[in-house]
Amino acid sequence: MDAPGAQEYDRMQKIPKIFVRPAEELVEDLNHKRVQIEVPVIDLGGLDKADRHKQIAEEVRTASETWGFFQVVNHGIPLNVLDGMLDGIQKFNEQDVEEKKKYYTRDNTRRVRFMTNHDLFRSRTANWRDTLTISFSDPDQSDSKELPDSCRKSTVEYSKHVWELGNILFGLLSEALGLKPEQLRNMDCSKGQRLTCHYYPACPEPELALGIAKHSDPGFLTVLLQNQINGLQIFFQNQWVDVQPIRGALVINIGDLLQLVSNGKFRSNKHRVVANRLGPRISVACFFSGPINMDKVFYGPIEELISEENPPIYKEVLLSDYLMKFIAAGLDDNFLVNYFKE
Repeated sequence: MDAPGAQEYDRMQKIPKIFVRPAEELVEDLNHKRVQIEVPVIDLGGLDKADRHKQIAEEVRTASETWGFFQVVNHGIPLNVLDGMLDGIQKFNEQDVEEKKKYYTRDNTRRVRFMTNHDLFRSRTANWRDTLTISFSDPDQSDSKELPDSCRKSTVEYSKHVWELGNILFGLLSEALGLKPEQLRNMDCSKGQRLTCHYYPACPEPELALGIAKHSDPGFLTVLLQNQINGLQIFFQNQWVDVQPIRGALVINIGDLLQLVSNGKFRSNKHRVVANRLGPRISVACFFSGPINMDKVFYGPIEELISEENPPIYKEVLLSDYLMKFIAAGLDDNFLVNYFKE
């Protein structure tokens, strides 16, 4: 491997310098408050009832316009499926290192990849985590033998459930924009699913490191499953807000592309994961990033959302160019929609 994984350091008293954040970042953190504000929690129960459906769509609209984040409960994915996914990722990371090495690669074309930091050679410091990524073009592809034995069954089951939830969420988001429920799905926003599974070991000096540097997500939508170890923070009203884990809940956040096609109505917000003395923290982010034929698909502000009073804020972008800019930029300086403003 080009760098040892964070897990190899979890029994040390001090962290290696490669993980220590620059002094100016540490000082900047001191200037930002940390407050206990509750991120919106939306109950999806009763979605099939007209009045409740309308109320849920309104709650989604408000959260997407203000926070860009919300948690969902009663989302339809059984608790045993969620727990199975988390357990599978823990088993993968805690197995013999020789088994994990089979999946280690920095080749972005590989469907299953294990690594420490995807932007290791561009960022100033490494983040305190190890990552397994698995890509799907459609839910029926999820039974591939390419998946690791330790998490294959749980990943297959979870990916199908989260795909269904993604379609429900895109319907609600379309309605929240005042569009027909199928609008975002017809634009293929729900295609191109990728599971990014993070393992954050306990850190002896969490004040000096980050699990993931601040960034916004480049795709349309992210569905995040996390265990009960804290760490996720959202930058909201010039302060870092902790997202408290709720047993059985999923965290939803708007991506840069959804901000772009909504012409800025929905907000893609910066977030990060702080290191923790407790561990391991485990999370599974499902990114919906659009169709796999990226060199043929353009996205711009949706026509129905444009008027004389609301001219387009962003240019139309070729999906492949857009995502290449994300890869080139790395996580440290990453709010991609600013590259494509009119």
